[in-house]
Amino acid sequence: MQKEPEAEEGNQRLTRLMIALRDQGVIDPAVLAAIQSTPRDLFTPDLFQERAWEDSALPIACGQTISQPFIVGLMTQALRLEPRARVLEIGTGSGYQTTILSKLSRLVYTVERYRTLMKAAEGLFKQLQLTNVITRFGDGGFGWPEQAPFDRIMVTAAPSAEPDALLAQLKPNGILVAPIGKGPVQVLKRYTGDGRGGFAVESLTEVRFVPLLDGVAKEL
Repeated sequence: MQKEPEAEEGNQRLTRLMIALRDQGVIDPAVLAAIQSTPRDLFTPDLFQERAWEDSALPIACGQTISQPFIVGLMTQALRLEPRARVLEIGTGSGYQTTILSKLSRLVYTVERYRTLMKAAEGLFKQLQLTNVITRFGDGGFGWPEQAPFDRIMVTAAPSAEPDALLAQLKPNGILVAPIGKGPVQVLKRYTGDGRGGFAVESLTEVRFVPLLDGVAKEL
């Protein structure tokens, strides 16, 4: 039985995307498999369905974006995830990055300041039958101290300075990945705990993220 034309076209777009990710340096097999098996079109608004498999950021509700697949892959790869890891994600957004993290770790705790985005993402997690994602509506800048310490932390909005409150919630040998800086362009940094309370800090690349804002959003 032949595949429907739309399904075949979607497969071709996915194949092109996976090739592009490898060409740009996303080479971890587990990360690539997680991206390949996650239906990005499910997290993409109807208006942008034709662009769901492009390697580009796309608008979602509340003035936010679903991140470029390359950046998703790069940040996930930079976390050096292990199957038993407990991960804190700051900024649930569409839930696309959360879903990928859930396939590579034991538990994902994710915090979102927009209730609209949180509810939509929770619906998708239920649809995908994800049982290892725990959500919270709140201020991501405070992290989730009741569940700390975490093996890994990913921040998907840009703190203007070093995220001390989040670093304090890492295990001694944990890893935090975040875009750091003010303005339209930030530096993606990886903080790796040295086991003694300090961190080795690496600058990975320049990125563009929305700023990490204080408090929860007031929505109409």
